[in-house]
Amino acid sequence: MIQISNLHKSYKMGSNSLHVLKGINFKIDEGELVAIMGSSGSGKSTLLNILGMLDIADEGNYLLDNVLIKDLTETTAANYRNRFLGFVFQSFNLINYKNALENVALPLYYQGLRRKIRQQKALEYLKKVGLLNWAKHLPSELSGGQKQRVAIARAMASEPKVLLADEPTGALDSNTSREVMSLIQKINDEGKTILVVTHEIDIAKMCKRIITLKDGVIVEDKKTDQILL
Repeated sequence: MIQISNLHKSYKMGSNSLHVLKGINFKIDEGELVAIMGSSGSGKSTLLNILGMLDIADEGNYLLDNVLIKDLTETTAANYRNRFLGFVFQSFNLINYKNALENVALPLYYQGLRRKIRQQKALEYLKKVGLLNWAKHLPSELSGGQKQRVAIARAMASEPKVLLADEPTGALDSNTSREVMSLIQKINDEGKTILVVTHEIDIAKMCKRIITLKDGVIVEDKKTDQILL
């Protein structure tokens, strides 16, 4: 599903250059649930941005579902993101003046689906995350865990090949974090490929595999004794 080969990324810092990713190599098969771990400055956010087609590597190859992700125009990158990827963020990124149903349906609008179909699919995914009865509620009327469930429903509604979750439990308490990770595990059990970027070892252990970054290189890549929730 994902194959990364010899990935390098540097940023100009005045007259200097900061080498953030230093030859990253890994492969993720369809249906895997993988944690990408690392402390601040390890390169995990840069890697996630490249995987999400929000940034481009200086060197190396990125294959997503056998498609080479390289030299994309902004329009093509946006189309590929909509076709291949679903995003879940730490800060939820919900639109405050739209209710849960409207937030989940939003990416379907950009796929050109008719309003009735958008609403049907949005309701279906709200039901999957246990929030069907909250469809008409605004984000301000939801708890942090409920907001993240809406965000997961929104990411899943466009039926992406891969779900990218960037610190999905970072703004949540420990009990709510477990609930969100339980939902992510259930989605993975249905066959979805999921990458979870985290700095928390407890969250990483709820995935099936952990890739650990340090100073821009992979220092460990191992299967886990997954904690099932």
